[in-house]
Amino acid sequence: MTAETGRWIRNFVAGQFVEPDENRSFEKTDPATGRAFARVHEADRELVDRAVTAARRALHHGWASTPVRERTALLRRAADRIEERFEEFVAAEIADTGKPVVQARELDVARALTNFRTFADVVAAAGQESFVTDLADGRRALNYAVRKPLGVVAVVVPWNLPLLLLTWKVAPALACGNAVVVKPSEETPATATLLAEVLAEVGLPAGVYNVVHGFGGGSAGEYLTSHPGIDGVTFTGSSATGSHVMRTVAPRVRPVSFELGGKNAAVVFDDVDIDEALNGLTRSVFTNTGQVCLCTERVYVQRGIFDDIAQGLAERARGLRLGDPLDESTTTGPLISQAHREKVLGYFELAERDGAKVLAGGGVPQLGPGLAGGSWIEPTLWTGLTNAHRAVREEIFGPVAALIPFDTEEEAIALANDTDYGLAASVWTNDLRRGHRVAQAMNVGMAWVNTWFLRDLRSPFGGMGLSGIGREGGESSLHFYTGPTNVCVQL
Repeated sequence: MTAETGRWIRNFVAGQFVEPDENRSFEKTDPATGRAFARVHEADRELVDRAVTAARRALHHGWASTPVRERTALLRRAADRIEERFEEFVAAEIADTGKPVVQARELDVARALTNFRTFADVVAAAGQESFVTDLADGRRALNYAVRKPLGVVAVVVPWNLPLLLLTWKVAPALACGNAVVVKPSEETPATATLLAEVLAEVGLPAGVYNVVHGFGGGSAGEYLTSHPGIDGVTFTGSSATGSHVMRTVAPRVRPVSFELGGKNAAVVFDDVDIDEALNGLTRSVFTNTGQVCLCTERVYVQRGIFDDIAQGLAERARGLRLGDPLDESTTTGPLISQAHREKVLGYFELAERDGAKVLAGGGVPQLGPGLAGGSWIEPTLWTGLTNAHRAVREEIFGPVAALIPFDTEEEAIALANDTDYGLAASVWTNDLRRGHRVAQAMNVGMAWVNTWFLRDLRSPFGGMGLSGIGREGGESSLHFYTGPTNVCVQL
């Protein structure tokens, strides 16, 4: 039983890979080269219905009532098996995304292991609320909450960190006793399908984990989120798609957990260690070619050090190494697709028309014949823009940031909060009191001080405004993937 037959990436339903249909498929290309390497079987409405039915059947045939210790032990076995097949997952992640091998190893696949192990620990240690109530007649009542699985959960994950975000959702969902139907992005189908192999190998009951491939509207994404057998939807992706999913589930009043777009700010004060700030900003602007919802696209710098930060960050942008993803010296991969590159290049043109000065990048690199067909773009920095310009207000999702000066702390807070998004921010200062003060003033779900992307998976994760609804991580995930039943007993 394998995810690929010939060069097919197949759907996984009720514990089995589904025989592909030549007439309903699409081509998967390598973003680094532009060359096709597989065909993907697109699920039709009937196959999505089979997946939801299989998930419902698995719940009713014992998965929901399986003891927590057995479910969490299975998650730990899955982590062990991913570790044994580590390089297979690395290769699948690179083929899907074109990201550098060092990142695939140290971030994406490593976090998949951590996600399974962390949520096994969180769910195994979780308690339940109880209250003793004093009654007017002198007697007492005991109230306690019993948490039950949400049910069949639609897990819709994006293409930027496909394995990391998949396991971030699937691990707590399974640990809490849910069954899932996963719809990976059409751009990154491989790792979700490879995970199906691993979960079958470690003994997950048939139907608990299902994978359906396809697109959004008029395809697997729409069929899944609109299916009446779905009890909840967890989605990471664009704000526009999240809004559409919300409209889809509204008639059935299903719970949703959305982690959506961001236009994240960094605020750099003039008392900062400049090298430390440049190290952090280089990561926060350019990691994964800027294709991380937490990446910084707005950098506000106190005027006294503006030129130092602008020049230093431009030098670091020019020093990034674009090239073969399998070369361990490569720091920066391609964008996910030619279509996404055209979108990002459109913002490059728009920014320059609005008067942006290009400090670094601004175009398409020439990387030689082997990579000429890939979706490559130069790491790019601008000055000369303000919060009034579209390139500073709209999410671009590429390796690009605008640098804007400020004078006072109050001005910096106002500029950073002048956005419809509210996912993340970072504050760079050697004054710890200022760091606390400014971080708490950010209208975001996550604020870092003198760091970026540092995560404790037990802490809440999510955004405000157009950046999403709800929180996941630690007990916040338990609150989404389960529902409490309160039991009141008069003593």
